[in-house]
Amino acid sequence: MKLTDLIVATGILPLASAFPSWLQHSRRQASAITVDLTKTYQTIDGFGCSFAFQRANLITNMSDKTKQRELLDLLFNRTSGAGLSIIRNGIGSSPDSSSDHMNTFAPKDPGGPAAAPQYAWDGKDSGQLFVTQEAYNTYGVRQIYGDAWSAPGYMKTNGNENNGGTLCGVTGTSCRTGDWKQAFADYLVQYVRYYAEAGVPVTRIGFLNEPEFSPGYASMNSNGQQAADFIKVFYATLQAANLTSQVGIGCCESEGWGNQANMVNAIKSAGAENMLATITSHTYTGGPSGPMNSRYNSVPVWLSEQCDLNGAWTTTWYSYGGAGEGLTFANNIYSALVSYNVSGYLYWEGVQWPSPTTNEKMIRVDQQSPYNYEVSKRLWAFANWSRFVRPGAVRVASSGGSGVKSAAFRNVDGSVAVVVISTGASASAVTIQGANATAATGWVTDQTHNCAGINVTVSGGAVSGSVAARSITTFHIPAPVPAPAVRSQESAVGWRFV
Repeated sequence: MKLTDLIVATGILPLASAFPSWLQHSRRQASAITVDLTKTYQTIDGFGCSFAFQRANLITNMSDKTKQRELLDLLFNRTSGAGLSIIRNGIGSSPDSSSDHMNTFAPKDPGGPAAAPQYAWDGKDSGQLFVTQEAYNTYGVRQIYGDAWSAPGYMKTNGNENNGGTLCGVTGTSCRTGDWKQAFADYLVQYVRYYAEAGVPVTRIGFLNEPEFSPGYASMNSNGQQAADFIKVFYATLQAANLTSQVGIGCCESEGWGNQANMVNAIKSAGAENMLATITSHTYTGGPSGPMNSRYNSVPVWLSEQCDLNGAWTTTWYSYGGAGEGLTFANNIYSALVSYNVSGYLYWEGVQWPSPTTNEKMIRVDQQSPYNYEVSKRLWAFANWSRFVRPGAVRVASSGGSGVKSAAFRNVDGSVAVVVISTGASASAVTIQGANATAATGWVTDQTHNCAGINVTVSGGAVSGSVAARSITTFHIPAPVPAPAVRSQESAVGWRFV
């Protein structure tokens, strides 16, 4: 979503010789946080951002390769940056690349939906391919999500990629040119193939963005029944291409949770819900009010586009609880994961030029040399989650703690991450029990620290440390090293020959 249209529509722990006083364990009794590894909730797919509408070009076209690497590290590096694990790219529909348009690789109407398509791939994809290759090859990002804001205009009722319009062939449409559902499904499969040829496997693919909204940029309207009509064709096309084990369908990127829930119900009624791999929603017109009513809540839900579109650009961690502050987003992620069982949480743009001067990006980057950039604290809020709660992690129960709230996760490698957020203006000493710790590290983000190491101690399987006032602190507990196998007497002395 773009700001102007929203207004129209809505009106290795570092060593230190001394630690600051707030990092020292309080002399008062530490409050206990208890982790229960036997009580499990949703599986986490990851945390990420988008590079749509040519924002990726800020990185891809940067002539200063040192700063280019710095930006990539800030976004994806697990030791010095946010460690993001999901990329959301825009699949183009525009016949040109002017302004911030995302160009299509099928700009010309081939003469009808049954005619051979005229594909022309530029190998750039609005700058997104380079960034995605770097994320995949250098940083190990494995969740690559391509999402189409619109089908090419000639496939739609309004003949235009902009201003809404509906895919020809779905329920309620009557197009002189015919039914374009299969042609659009083929188009999306071809996108997957182009990325595969470039060495990047796309894992999720969507075909809508804010389908109840008709702005003056790439957009396509749909209700739940119409979405189901296309999902059935698209899923069959993925099956025919032997891609269903790699690529899952995501839907429907609604503006708000309520409309997304309505669309899911309609997709379910139409018998297409079992073809979905991910449910995706925004919260511009309303956040979660309860778990998404998917198939026994078994389809993972992503909040796939989150940001502050209205507030003036800020790099503040905490001032008054503003929508763009870092601590606000630390709390937003907590609420999504703990209260609503969300599996993926994505910011809107990872990078963007200074205008508009809002918080729709995590890093503000100048378009001209010397390419100065400024990093918001929102990125570091993500770091305390994404660096340590890795794809495939399972949320487990955590309870207790005074002046804090916590969320715990067991990663695929057996490590445990406990994310603790201070809810007050005073530091809190905590002891984490139940994770069977033999070692641990702690990491804090607050007004003056960016996912910085803190002092922690381990005793009797418990981890103790201090949570700074108004901070997010993550305790990472590696999986215990298995004890060496006991050798038999024969193996200890060697073979005996009789």
